[in-house]
Amino acid sequence: MGVAGSFPGFAGKPPGPVLDREEADRALARLGAEHEAIETSLLALQDHAGRRLLEGAELTGVTRERWATTERAITLLWGYFDAYAGALAEAREIRARRRHPNREDLLALTELLCGEAVTVANPGASVPEAGPARLSERFSLQELVARMNELYARSLDMVVASDAVWSALPARIDLLAAELHRTRSLAHSVGVRPGEHPSGDDLAEITEELTALRVQVVSDPLAFWLPGPGSAAPGGGRPDTSRYDRAARALEDVRREIEAVLAVRQDAEARLVRLRDVLSRADRTLTEARAARGEVLAKIAASEVPAVSGPPTALQERLAAASDHRRHARWHRLSPLLEALEQEAEDELLRARESLTSVTAPLAVRAELRGRLDAYKAKAARHGLAEDPVLIERYDAARRMLWSAPCDLRAAEQAVLRYQHAVADALTPRPSREPEDRRGTGGQGETR
Repeated sequence: MGVAGSFPGFAGKPPGPVLDREEADRALARLGAEHEAIETSLLALQDHAGRRLLEGAELTGVTRERWATTERAITLLWGYFDAYAGALAEAREIRARRRHPNREDLLALTELLCGEAVTVANPGASVPEAGPARLSERFSLQELVARMNELYARSLDMVVASDAVWSALPARIDLLAAELHRTRSLAHSVGVRPGEHPSGDDLAEITEELTALRVQVVSDPLAFWLPGPGSAAPGGGRPDTSRYDRAARALEDVRREIEAVLAVRQDAEARLVRLRDVLSRADRTLTEARAARGEVLAKIAASEVPAVSGPPTALQERLAAASDHRRHARWHRLSPLLEALEQEAEDELLRARESLTSVTAPLAVRAELRGRLDAYKAKAARHGLAEDPVLIERYDAARRMLWSAPCDLRAAEQAVLRYQHAVADALTPRPSREPEDRRGTGGQGETR
């Protein structure tokens, strides 16, 4: 395969076996293919949209620092590539001298293709990824390819990450800003403005955040890049959209609030009418409860009757304020006031009904006792006990108590219970007595 020998003038150190013709041709073909692949990649990097944007942008922060390093790396990449191409061209020229290369040609090809035969001058500025600064460096073609691959991957990673952020975030921010403009116009139409309504203040804060976010994304895209865990591929990661997402959620909350205010503007009159109706029903119920309380105090004795509150004047005043907000189109103030009034009006109606029920409870007890008394009287009549004197006496006593004013409910209840027990006793069958056995009483004087 190889021809044994050493490179001339190599300080007495043999570089290894000398390539034969077939090995040299294969090495030239492989290195030529690598040359084409590297050239294609470098040209693609040169034409990459992200690189062109980076060249024309006013960068700040971490992106400016990394782009300065990447620019030096790209410059060094082209220097490495030119040296690589020159060495490859020299090797091709040596191989083209003869169809069957002699030993001197093979020694020269071996040194170029396998030895550290490529000298690259350092362009002056150091590149951290490329190692410490030197006046020149010597590489083999394989080492030069490895160094170019490393610099290319780092440069492409920076360019791809910046381009990914620029492709994702500014357009989304612009769309959100357009939605913000529409929401702000709606907010102004219903009086939601900064300093007058919390949602107006929120809109002002979102506007400031989106403006600042867009400026930062455009000038420092790498500040919004999250590298992917364990990914060595260039551009492995994703844009950090957390600030954008928070702004979008805040705008959605404000938009729902504005829609609620718009809904108030559309059905405010109907809701005010319903509110007036609920409060009117509560007022009528309280009036009925006050009248019932007077009746209970007059007709029921020895009974604690709760007091009845007055009409809901505070709610009426707030209802008047709500009507004033509607007349002057202060929808942002009317919206929360209506929601609170609707709940409080329902609560007031419920309290009025509970008050009426509590006040009329003694009358309900009296009515229940009257019904029970008449029911037992009808039961006694069905069993033929209508003329029973005991039942008549106890019924009359209970009836006088229940139909007199004021009625003592405790005494009346005891009277009804006595009548119930009397009816129950009257309906209980009693055991019949057996006739006396008089056998033997008439034959006591008999003799045989």
